[in-house]
Amino acid sequence: MDLQRIRRGVFWLLLLSGWVLSSSAHAAESAAKVYVLLWFDTEDYLLPASDDAALHLARFLSGEGIRATFKVVGEKARTLQRRHRTDVIAALQRHEIGFHSNFHSTQPSPAMYLSQLGWDEGVQEFDRREGPGRADVERIFGQAPTCYGQPGSSWGPQSYGAMSRWGMKVYLDAGNHVNLNERPCYYCGILNLYKLAHVLRADLNRPQELPQAQERFAQARKELLAEGGGMVSIFYHPCEFVHKQFWDGVNFARGANPPREKWKEPPAKSAEETRSSYRVFEEYVRFMKRFPEVRFITASEAANLYRDQVYEHRFTAAELRRIAKAVGEEVNFQTHADYSLSASEVFALLNTYLDCMGGADATPLADQLTVKKTPLGPTGRIPLLSEPVTTDASQFQRTCRDVADYLDKHGRIPSAVWLGSRPVPPEAYLAALARTALLRLNGEAMPENIEIKPAKLAAARYVSDDDPKKLWGWVIFPPGFRAPALMALAKNQAWTLKPAILRGVK
Repeated sequence: MDLQRIRRGVFWLLLLSGWVLSSSAHAAESAAKVYVLLWFDTEDYLLPASDDAALHLARFLSGEGIRATFKVVGEKARTLQRRHRTDVIAALQRHEIGFHSNFHSTQPSPAMYLSQLGWDEGVQEFDRREGPGRADVERIFGQAPTCYGQPGSSWGPQSYGAMSRWGMKVYLDAGNHVNLNERPCYYCGILNLYKLAHVLRADLNRPQELPQAQERFAQARKELLAEGGGMVSIFYHPCEFVHKQFWDGVNFARGANPPREKWKEPPAKSAEETRSSYRVFEEYVRFMKRFPEVRFITASEAANLYRDQVYEHRFTAAELRRIAKAVGEEVNFQTHADYSLSASEVFALLNTYLDCMGGADATPLADQLTVKKTPLGPTGRIPLLSEPVTTDASQFQRTCRDVADYLDKHGRIPSAVWLGSRPVPPEAYLAALARTALLRLNGEAMPENIEIKPAKLAAARYVSDDDPKKLWGWVIFPPGFRAPALMALAKNQAWTLKPAILRGVK
């Protein structure tokens, strides 16, 4: 009898334990969210019907309680004002406003003029050409644009420098230039929502395929919930709802740049075709809304969800040891429990540590170190190092001081780190810096001689090579367009690359 009672008790205990575990798992999954970032490249300033499309979409989404992000071209904003479309402006003001270049497709587009420039001149030129459009969008809509994304695939890294000047926190678009495992990342200190695993659209012109689009979303939702939550990016153009061919392709294809009086209107959809496109979009949005864990967000809300928490962190000696130990001859970003570090942030942290400690024991100092700003990557010519070189402790310490001053004055990684009269690549210096810092953090003396060995920037593999088919296939580019120097500059900015961590998800 006692044995039966024990067995029965064990049975109920196991059943209860299983229920608790199941409930905990369900609670964890229910806490996860799928964030849908819905955005519109609002660019066509040729067809008046595209104004009506933007109005229709903005009003529909407001009626559904959804705020989208409308990335507006500067000339589009000015055109709405000239046409006295206060109704469109008011409808879009209920949403979040982003920026989508000044003139979009008139030649030369951003990648073209940036391809001939270095970093500083490129930042200034981007600001000169595009800045007036950003200012007009803010003036007309009464809110500062929260994000930027390039026209077509006309991308350039210098745009991130201009965005920093403007106070923009998010780069929002879709493309292949930067790809960190198809997840949100930080690049040049800006949240990069660009090459994502789940960029989903329902085909506006094929209503019969809507069920397949809904199934793709349902599958993405399942995958993201299993990861603890994540983002789906969905974009359209208001003009897609009213035309059969993009307005710019009709006028600026293959490098063409006709005067405005010779611009042609693209072929338009019929009224029924436009209504069908609206139905596809609206049914798709309502399908996504059915899921209780789906949240529609804007670009600024994404910036908050993926806020870089490294700036709030003070680094202990134990953390600095882990950071230094993780640095090898393959220089890359690092991901830790609550924050990630770009290679440039690792560089600055360890250099500050060694510079400030001098010859003393700096373990107490380690608890005061912070990352105030992400240093940019190098922007000049990087020297070659084919074999190891050796320097003494005095020279290494003096170099450390010089690098600290460079970081402070220029806000970027030096292209060449000078060991007296000998320049070495910054990645080779970082590897030696990490080994030396680790010795000091472990209480050992500064070595008399320090070897600097060849290293490489492994993070650069997440930035594309110059590939005309992969990067420059936009119809607006002239035939044969290439930008090798632009992409080499972009690879150097991989020093700033790191994963963006969704708050609450480890």
